[in-house]
Amino acid sequence: MKTLKRINRLRLIVKNLLKYRFDIILDEVGIDNHLGWFKLFYPSLWFRPIPLNLERGRAIRCCLESLGPIFVKFGQLLSTRRDIVPEDIADELAMLQDQVTPFDSKIAKKIIETRFKKPISEIFATFEEHPFASASIAQVHGAVLKEGHEAIVKILRPNIQKQIELDIEWMTWLAKWTHRAFPKLRRFRPIEVVQEFEMTLFDELDLMREAGNASQLKRNFKNASIIYVPTIYWDYTHHDVLVMERINGVNISDMATLKARGTNLKLLAERGVEIFFTQVFRDSFFHADMHPGNIFVDITDPQNPKYVAVDFGIMGSLTPDDQQYLALNFLAFFKRDYRQVAELHVQSGWVPKDTRLDAFEAAIRTVCEPIFERPLKDISFAQTLIRLFQTAQRFNMPVQPQLILLQKTLLSIEGLGRQLYPDLDLWATAKPYLENWMKQRFSLRSFIKEIRQQLPRWMQLLPHLPDRVLKPKN
Repeated sequence: MKTLKRINRLRLIVKNLLKYRFDIILDEVGIDNHLGWFKLFYPSLWFRPIPLNLERGRAIRCCLESLGPIFVKFGQLLSTRRDIVPEDIADELAMLQDQVTPFDSKIAKKIIETRFKKPISEIFATFEEHPFASASIAQVHGAVLKEGHEAIVKILRPNIQKQIELDIEWMTWLAKWTHRAFPKLRRFRPIEVVQEFEMTLFDELDLMREAGNASQLKRNFKNASIIYVPTIYWDYTHHDVLVMERINGVNISDMATLKARGTNLKLLAERGVEIFFTQVFRDSFFHADMHPGNIFVDITDPQNPKYVAVDFGIMGSLTPDDQQYLALNFLAFFKRDYRQVAELHVQSGWVPKDTRLDAFEAAIRTVCEPIFERPLKDISFAQTLIRLFQTAQRFNMPVQPQLILLQKTLLSIEGLGRQLYPDLDLWATAKPYLENWMKQRFSLRSFIKEIRQQLPRWMQLLPHLPDRVLKPKN
């Protein structure tokens, strides 16, 4: 039965690749392929129902939508990989919406009752049968706890893990086949991209993990006046059911409401930048899925708006070394010190140690100098980072998962910021924060704090030090 499912799924994948002209798309970019021969097995495609003039980006988007929610999420990931995906395709994939038909609320109730081993009426005071959000991994219902707290209940889709495993299996096979059969496509790193997607997707299947992420982020911003993170109700949370405080706010993409309520959009945009840099550099723990659907605004006081974040399935972190090198890279870049940018890439291990610094410096200068012909407020911070990574990849920079998540998040934050306030000077907002962070990192207080943290370990090792020093060499 499993083999039959695999075969049927492959037949559907190939059919949709042909239906949306992938054979012609490959020919257009100069890649020899024999995909068109498979049309012989699909008579319904002989008259080609899809127009030949359909743009390649739209064709790829439509194809992924036709293959289901897991492929839609894959397309969303690709839309953030502008370091390897052509601009026209990335723009089209960014339009993919993770909205799917909800599963029956009776099934949702049964999952909850099975997990808690009691009727739903004994778990919640009220439970809204109609979901108000439905995505590829889970759907969300409203509820009221017995204690009277309003909550949202997130429930994993039934059998979602088996569906993901089947699709990932074929994605991996297609990635390996693409790598082998089409050398010109190897620069897109198909195998690494699918591996990255698989890791991200399976992380989202554990709602206890998401709950832990939310709890950590809430602790990091305890008593903050710029962002609010909903409370997790741990007594009601399991690996496939998550119960969280229900929040009220305006979706950040609802510009009409924000403007009508007199929201201070400039302050809101600047606070978004502050939140991002605080998460990355102070906490080394950042929300890495900050698309508009996951961000709301509390406008109880429109002149003092506060962000409200939801959906904590994908989080990113950086090592202290990554934090330091990234901050130094940003500062050096905007000072046009390309030599230091090149040296920092080598020192951090992002490019091989034997990289020719003069050639790398020249490549960075060639890409970046035209950017600075524009006013700083018009420079895209995210696009600059992408171009920097693209240049480094020509010098064999390996895929850095933590930097890809960072790039994705920065792209979202900058896009949202400029949607709120088109004249947002992201560099002017970020530069003082970066400089202050660097001063704190190398301050006497920071040095003493590091000593205090390391002291217990040093004390433990100290008695063994003479033996290690005096131990005879073999």
